Amino acid sequence: MAINAKTIADDEFFFGHKACAGCGGSLAVRAALKVLGPNAVCALPAGCMSAVGFNFPQLSFANNAMITPFAATASVLTGIEAGLRAQGKKPEDCTVVGFAGDGGTADIGIQALSGAIDRNDDVLYICYDNEAYMNTGIQKSSLTPFGAKTTTTPAGANVRGCLTQKKNMFEIVAAHGIPYAATASIGYLNDFIRKVEHAATIRGTKYIHVMAPCPTGWGCDVDETVDISKDIVDCGLWYLAEFENGTFKLNRNPRQFASVEAYLRRQGRFKALTDGDIAEVEAGRDAKWEVMRRDWA
Repeated sequence: MAINAKTIADDEFFFGHKACAGCGGSLAVRAALKVLGPNAVCALPAGCMSAVGFNFPQLSFANNAMITPFAATASVLTGIEAGLRAQGKKPEDCTVVGFAGDGGTADIGIQALSGAIDRNDDVLYICYDNEAYMNTGIQKSSLTPFGAKTTTTPAGANVRGCLTQKKNMFEIVAAHGIPYAATASIGYLNDFIRKVEHAATIRGTKYIHVMAPCPTGWGCDVDETVDISKDIVDCGLWYLAEFENGTFKLNRNPRQFASVEAYLRRQGRFKALTDGDIAEVEAGRDAKWEVMRRDWA
């Protein structure tokens, strides 16, 4: 029987951490490890989840877990997988999984990730995307969306925050010919845990990109994390999809989008956006969905 929010394990494998209230990344790690179970071996780069999960003398992981150099998450996963294989461990009994943020994935870690996919190492890479370098003070990453205020993309009367568009890591990874890749959001938990469960059954490299809001960096209340995670999908600025056997598939194709403006206005990081900026964001969304509905649906 497929795992869902009602049947997922009661056991906790990521607990007692020091994450900020409402942390989306911690929810993603917690849910994924409940699916993968106690035999999963984890690697995490310098980032939010390693900062809050490895606090001497307390380790917040019930699983074997280690911190990697910032750029080396996928490389360390490769080494762990090779070592377990040399010990005779079966991949179906022991998933090697990495949890890295957007900066550690799309910027600093993309070279190692590309190499792992090229080798088709039997590992699962999960990017928890909070759209900035939150652990070091909310600096822009290449996954920071247009208009977002960060400490390196300030916003005010004369500047409107981030001026670049969010890098499309899902399609970059798919372009490698990876066995399996997916997008997800912690606001749609059943979809996320289904994809983690499915990924664990596939041999070779797997990649899941899960939207995981950060109330501290996004400027929202700590009890809004899950709602905003749903809003970004419902308004069409994030999509739920899979890539497998060389084919893209939309998992959710709404007939009508929720309000982009309502989604953006509830976050302090988008406070400087004008009505014209929001119209530009909506136009970009519509253009992207036209292509996806034509080619993926």
